[in-house]
Amino acid sequence: MLRLPSVREYMDTDVQVLPESMPILEAIDFLIEHHVTSAPIVDAKGSVLGILSEKDCLALLSMGTDNARPSGKVSDYMTKEVTTIPSHMNIYFAAGIFLHNNFRRLVIVDDGKMVGAITRFDLLKAISANYKLAPVPKGSIPPT
Repeated sequence: MLRLPSVREYMDTDVQVLPESMPILEAIDFLIEHHVTSAPIVDAKGSVLGILSEKDCLALLSMGTDNARPSGKVSDYMTKEVTTIPSHMNIYFAAGIFLHNNFRRLVIVDDGKMVGAITRFDLLKAISANYKLAPVPKGSIPPT
């Protein structure tokens, strides 16, 4: 039977996380500094509490233009309903989840604890690794 590549093979295990108590403006600077579009929020035990995405942060701009400095904590803006997947899931199923949702990162949880994350970009690497075209040997294509 053909073995399907798993999320574990392509996931990032060194994931930048945020505390829910961090001021939102510091969190935005954190996302920019680390060049990430989102970051999970986890507690001391590694349980996922939420995720803060660039889309969540746009709420600060949608609140108006009265020139008041935005305030609040990560917990005020984060998405609390997080779609998580296990590390043993195959990459094809993970790709389907991305296709049916508009988020860019999936948090990977095993035994109730975050063990990594996978992004759409990571799945591009999986496509490249699994679908490289082998060169066609000369003379193997019949003339038309």
